[in-house]
Amino acid sequence: MSKKEDSRGKKGSHQTELYAEVPSTCLPIVYSPEYNITFMGLEKLHPFDAGKWGKVIHFLKEEQFITDEVIVLAREASEADLLVVHTARYLNRLKWSLVVATITEIPPLLFLPNFLVQRKVLKPLRTQTGGTIMVGGGFHHCSSDKGGGFCAYADITLAIKFLFERVEGVARATIIDLDAHQGNGHERDFLEDRRVYIMDVYNRHIYPGDGYAKRAIKRKVELDWGTEDMEYLQKVELHSEGALNEVRPDIIIYNAGTDILDGDPLGGLAISPQGIIKRDEIIFRAARRRGIPILMVTSGGYQKKTARIIADSILNLHRQGLIGEEAVEGAGPSHVPLMMSKSVSSGAMFSAI
Repeated sequence: MSKKEDSRGKKGSHQTELYAEVPSTCLPIVYSPEYNITFMGLEKLHPFDAGKWGKVIHFLKEEQFITDEVIVLAREASEADLLVVHTARYLNRLKWSLVVATITEIPPLLFLPNFLVQRKVLKPLRTQTGGTIMVGGGFHHCSSDKGGGFCAYADITLAIKFLFERVEGVARATIIDLDAHQGNGHERDFLEDRRVYIMDVYNRHIYPGDGYAKRAIKRKVELDWGTEDMEYLQKVELHSEGALNEVRPDIIIYNAGTDILDGDPLGGLAISPQGIIKRDEIIFRAARRRGIPILMVTSGGYQKKTARIIADSILNLHRQGLIGEEAVEGAGPSHVPLMMSKSVSSGAMFSAI
């Protein structure tokens, strides 16, 4: 985005290392090897593939789409960055391994010293959060004062708050949340904020079922068990067009969860790999037609094959001229599609791709 302010932003903003000039040779993909959580096999105790981002990058390198030189390296969000949204009380609670074990749904973390939990679990999540802000993540179950569903930091809320505070001309945002789960974290954070329009498409029968947070959803699409491609894609196209026609935002935050995939143990829907690729194309085309920047996070996805599907979707977006140099040349500097690289039950894979 061409109207980015300096690292301090508007008057009263704190100093941050997350907003910096990006070389013109880089693609709009934000990633760091630090995203991937691996420690004594504990990450395997949760169905989320905590190493999927590295796999996606590997697949994209195999296809000769990217090299390390064109990736924007994500930076870890500092405590000052996190305090833009989170309370000091909440961040202090994360210094207790019991709290982190509860949020990540990995009970054995309870027995580890917190310095290990900080280094092996929370640092990767802070780096993913920094990537989302840069732009990059998708922890949509975390709000300012409460984590859950493997989401310790409210990266979507933070990314939007940073944009509002630091980027000239960004005053309205639309969240299009297509993870299989309701995005109750960002919904609670923006419940009373008219600058943020939320569209959420999710399985009505699964976690979190947060009735209070649903009040923030401006366009709510509740799905039933086993929803398949035709019905799903029709609803996504109809409602994304409706949402963007109802309110024209300055930025779209697209939470592209792959837990909608048929066979996902937590999502409960039945969307094919081709359906996921088509879904992403629908959202990017809607943004492109309107000249609206889009930030994509990869979010949930609890099968090993989701990394390949994410990579295939990125390659399809590139072939369609919706990301990469073709998109930049066709849209102009203020209309560059954004993608990222991070995410979990919220998450993301590029950041301005």
